[in-house]
Amino acid sequence: MTQSLSSIVNVSVTVSPVSVANSGFNLGLIVGDSTIISAADRVKLYSGTEDMISGGWVGTEPEYLAAQVYFSQSPRPSKLAIGRWDATGSETAAAAVTACRAKNGDWYAVYVCTVLKANILAIAAVVEAATPSSVYFYDTKDAEVIAGTAGNVMATLNAAKRHRTFGQYSTSNYAAVAAMGYAMGANTGLANSAYTLAYKSEVGIVPEVLTTTQVNTILGFKGNVYTNYGATYNLLVQGTMADGISFDEVLNLDVLTNEIQTAIMNSLTSSPKIPQTEDGVSMLVSAITDPCNNARNRGVIGPGVWNAAPILGLQTGDTLSIGYMILAESIASQSQTDRDARKSPPIYVAIKLTGAIEHVVIGVVVNR
Repeated sequence: MTQSLSSIVNVSVTVSPVSVANSGFNLGLIVGDSTIISAADRVKLYSGTEDMISGGWVGTEPEYLAAQVYFSQSPRPSKLAIGRWDATGSETAAAAVTACRAKNGDWYAVYVCTVLKANILAIAAVVEAATPSSVYFYDTKDAEVIAGTAGNVMATLNAAKRHRTFGQYSTSNYAAVAAMGYAMGANTGLANSAYTLAYKSEVGIVPEVLTTTQVNTILGFKGNVYTNYGATYNLLVQGTMADGISFDEVLNLDVLTNEIQTAIMNSLTSSPKIPQTEDGVSMLVSAITDPCNNARNRGVIGPGVWNAAPILGLQTGDTLSIGYMILAESIASQSQTDRDARKSPPIYVAIKLTGAIEHVVIGVVVNR
């Protein structure tokens, strides 16, 4: 009988667990009260309007018409979620969005069909606090907005500093779906793929004919509008959320946050243990490096001067030569309580956003 080699050389095979993949941040959700999708199913995914027709949609439903706008944008988004608002059970629009989030955690941006001011405000509040992080796109044709009437929906959201709500004034149906479709289609994650929503075209949407005062009124509420400039350009301005922060900044920080969380969780779950030593902290810092490099590759962060408050060894006025710096407090400085709780010392990720140029001043000096 042949003797087993294991008595001499004992080889064990350990297969590392599969790392968790990040959300693509490129899936939009359109919510409506059509009954094609049951309340029990709540959310279904589609790759195009043809897929919807195959799934039982007739082609006249608000969700379908909104999906046509969504998939018409360039670059074209690859997928769309449709969610059911169970209006027959006296469910509110905000409750429907919450139920859609509970059913499917992959979508990032949401639009709800046929809602007016009260529902818009309620949905914005829900999305602001939603987990995972999300953004809400809505449109309004309320004349109070361009008239600058106190308490209009854009003014109310601006006053509430809603960071995750993108509002667009438009007399066209589903105008904000066009913005959402572009945002989801353009967010490929590829090299140099960072973008803004400012000055983009909205396929299928009619530009608003407005006075300069009316446009400035909308922009003053940190709203958005698709209109004509210079008789040649149809442009979406200005690409901001209700609190005035640009959409791309919200998106890119959400992506980076998610990638850092995922990288750290993959390190914690794939290692036998992360030692509570300086080497252990270095392992965590190394894990964070990849998401930061990905953000730099996309064009989100880049070299620049750190103008914020000092962080550990990083001083105001220092240059971040690669666009970011990861710093950690020392193990030696930990309290015994934190050490007993097996906590990492605080880790800081200082990043310099590349920003975007959206306004230009040029002086033409002529000498005879």
